[in-house]
Amino acid sequence: MEPNGHRKARKRDPVVQEDKEVVNVSSSCDELQSLDPWTAWAYKPRTVSFLFIGACLLIWASGVLDPESSSSADIVSSVKRGVWAMIVVFLTYCLLQAPSTVLIRPHPALWRLVHGMAVIYLVALTFLLFQRRDDARQFMKFLHPDLGVELPERSYGTDCRIYVPENPKNRFKNVYDTLFDEFVLAHIFGWWGKAIMIRNQPLLWVLSVGFEFLELTFRHMLPNFNECWWDSIILDILICNWFGIWAGMRTVRYFDGRTYEWVGISRQPNIIGKVKRTLGQFTPAQWDKDEWHPLLGPWRFIQVLCLCIIFLTVELNTFFLKFCLWIPPRNPVISYRLILWWLIAIPTIREYNSYLQDRKTVKKVGAFCWLSIAICIVELLICIKFGDGLFPLSMPQWLVIFWSGAGVTLTIFIILWSWQHHRTLMRKRL
Repeated sequence: MEPNGHRKARKRDPVVQEDKEVVNVSSSCDELQSLDPWTAWAYKPRTVSFLFIGACLLIWASGVLDPESSSSADIVSSVKRGVWAMIVVFLTYCLLQAPSTVLIRPHPALWRLVHGMAVIYLVALTFLLFQRRDDARQFMKFLHPDLGVELPERSYGTDCRIYVPENPKNRFKNVYDTLFDEFVLAHIFGWWGKAIMIRNQPLLWVLSVGFEFLELTFRHMLPNFNECWWDSIILDILICNWFGIWAGMRTVRYFDGRTYEWVGISRQPNIIGKVKRTLGQFTPAQWDKDEWHPLLGPWRFIQVLCLCIIFLTVELNTFFLKFCLWIPPRNPVISYRLILWWLIAIPTIREYNSYLQDRKTVKKVGAFCWLSIAICIVELLICIKFGDGLFPLSMPQWLVIFWSGAGVTLTIFIILWSWQHHRTLMRKRL
């Protein structure tokens, strides 16, 4: 005790701290030993072995032992091989040495690999940002030979009649063509995946209706956004998006109601059990409920609103990048980007929800959250830079008034809510 009656603060004992570190290391070792014998080999670090194998492959691929054969190749093929070798080396490093994420299934190395792919995509976008628009379009030929050619944009709103009497073969031709468009299944599977990631039905409907508002806002810039009213409201929102959200939430409830008691493959009694356990490795190890609570307070409302804005911006960037860089909708580059964003978004949503639920005063977002925001910003900058002069039509005045009024209303609402929330906290303290 101190002379003034207060208890003296105890200093942290370095020996105790060292013991805690030893306990953490030993617990991780015990966890490794508790793995199933059939799969324990996949969780043991083999970084030196991979380094030796990678060095041998690099010697063979680079032509170190036969410089004459490599010098006879043209400069374009040499540069391509060198760039691919850089990518492979970096991804190998991320696979072995990058920090693990919150996800562990099917293997933590998979998400370390996705982390490396996200970094490469961010670096490639940054390189593209510093090029001229025409050079960037021609650069896309290195990704796919069919790119670099100007393509006409398809408009879905040229004829919005549901019944076409002058067409004797199919009087509902407009509806038929829209229903059997390749983007209908993409809509359904896209919203099914979003529902599994976000796991909140009201938030999903905000995103669904919000993107339709964005299509209405930018349809004077992109012909692809010029849709008929029945296509936008009935087919998109009430059929495709609804069915995707419904199926996704059914999947969420299925995983939420399961009992997660994992038993190793070697302990399964028969072949069928071993096969089921092997396939179960590609399902979540546990199912966390995402508690977004946007109405918990003004700051939480802003945080969830930022998630919605970034989500919608990523979707909007898809169409503007496609228009500015001359990428047709059926080109595989579009599919590659969407698959990569889907892989990035899975740990991003988990990290951001954990960030919102964490009660610590000093904290930071995860690595995937940081990468997602950075990629979204660079994509948006590319759209702004390369879109200069491509959109001669200005935004209609009524849209300017609508969004200005919505922004002012939202700002006033948040200010009044923050003031009321501050008064409530002050009353509780008194």
